[in-house]
Amino acid sequence: MSDLLEKCSVCGALIDEEDLFCANCGTEAPHGGEAEAKPHSQTSTHNFQCDGCGASMSYDASAQTLRCPFCGSEALSEQKDAKVLAPDRIVPFEIERERASVVMRDWLSKGFWRPGDLASAAELTKIAPVYVPYWVFKARTFTYWTADSSRTPGGARGDWYPMSGDHHGNYAGLLIGASGVLTPSETTSICPFDLAKAKVPEEVNTEDLIVEQFRVQRKYARPLACQGLENLERNACEQYVPGRCRNMKANVRMEGLSSEPMLLPVWVMAYKYKDRVFRFLINGQSGRATGQAPISWTKVIVALAIVAIVALVICLGVVGYATTSARPQPVDLGPRHASGAIEQPHPSQAGGLWYTQRSTDRPWLGNGSWVAIRRKTTKTALCVRSACPRWSASATCTSDC
Repeated sequence: MSDLLEKCSVCGALIDEEDLFCANCGTEAPHGGEAEAKPHSQTSTHNFQCDGCGASMSYDASAQTLRCPFCGSEALSEQKDAKVLAPDRIVPFEIERERASVVMRDWLSKGFWRPGDLASAAELTKIAPVYVPYWVFKARTFTYWTADSSRTPGGARGDWYPMSGDHHGNYAGLLIGASGVLTPSETTSICPFDLAKAKVPEEVNTEDLIVEQFRVQRKYARPLACQGLENLERNACEQYVPGRCRNMKANVRMEGLSSEPMLLPVWVMAYKYKDRVFRFLINGQSGRATGQAPISWTKVIVALAIVAIVALVICLGVVGYATTSARPQPVDLGPRHASGAIEQPHPSQAGGLWYTQRSTDRPWLGNGSWVAIRRKTTKTALCVRSACPRWSASATCTSDC
């Protein structure tokens, strides 16, 4: 167990290094030595809140129009100045406004299911540089894992071979979005960022830019960080398994989990297409893009129609093949005698039993005529009912026709 974890003096529950209170009984957590958490600084800002989407932001009101960069609403309520969480570091913008517009047009022109005229018909209605808050986590991990490998040792009869092992990891720079407007999917899609280029707040000019406040507290971001670390550890452990891997079970122990508030650059854009507004985001450092886009239902319907036609053709082919295979095929019974009987060698049959059969597959007997067939060891004799007076329903014949 990590030395950074301490026990509550009241209930004895383990307390993380950055916990302010015991999660079990609520007692204030002890701080001291290496386990003492670094207090995050706070700053006074001029705050606004959007009445449309609820975004909280701070910026110089005299420098630009009061409009929400996320939803475009101008209904902003000025909030009372208060102490808010200040970032430890800020990553500056590297993508210019013109480059951001080009990236958006290029992104809209891709994608099969999007309308063909989306890139040319889309109207850019809003573009704003915004510093979006993130929590940056780091931790050390120790993992014991078990899994099944498809590469079995020589002589084994089974298809899977059980394996186990352990793995040590050291992670830094795990990003968890702290925005109150952008979804976790959006904040994750524009990652990664080069955090090595981050600067202290005093070296970055944020007066003319929009700065969103931290809306996701650390205690809510931490479970997401733990889940992300477990996924990273599981992927790392799968590299130890030769061949195909299944039933990967990873027991992860985390040590020294800590976080740092940071502001990251994002271009928040909005475009209109056929009276609908869509949001678009660009990583202000690398240019990685994500956003919303309409779907061309014409392409969807055409694709479904093609699939239905192909499926119908396949079904008709299968049914036709089954019908052809089940239909009786004409049999060449050999030359006919002068008496009207037809003789054909049939060495595989024996006995002197008679039976009746329709002659639909024998055109020379006439469709629908009944014939009497007598099977012998060396031949099969057929008598047409109208031509053989000795044929009767009792399947008896006094002589060979």
